[in-house]
Amino acid sequence: EEPPPPEPPVEQKLPPLPPAQEEFSFLPLVHDIIKCMDKDSQDVHQVLNELKNKFQEMRKLISSMPGIGVSPEQQQQQLQNLREQVRTKNELLQKYKSLCMFEIPKE
Repeated sequence: EEPPPPEPPVEQKLPPLPPAQEEFSFLPLVHDIIKCMDKDSQDVHQVLNELKNKFQEMRKLISSMPGIGVSPEQQQQQLQNLREQVRTKNELLQKYKSLCMFEIPKE
């Protein structure tokens, strides 16, 4: 009887890469709108639509950010819990180091 085939490794989903810094800037679009208005150009409606679309994209991005629904109090509690874990792990690490069970290679 053959052993079952090994399960494929679980792939971790990495968060999407953040957009480039320029994608967060509304200033170039506002500048384009002002230029169009100065020239009495008909392109102002197109640029206004681009600005509106950019606002909608940023709203979607913000609403999809991890932890956006966590209140400041919950964030503080999570931070406190993580700091406590770090403190405990550091204490354990110091305790294990003091046991002298590990030999540090000399280079």
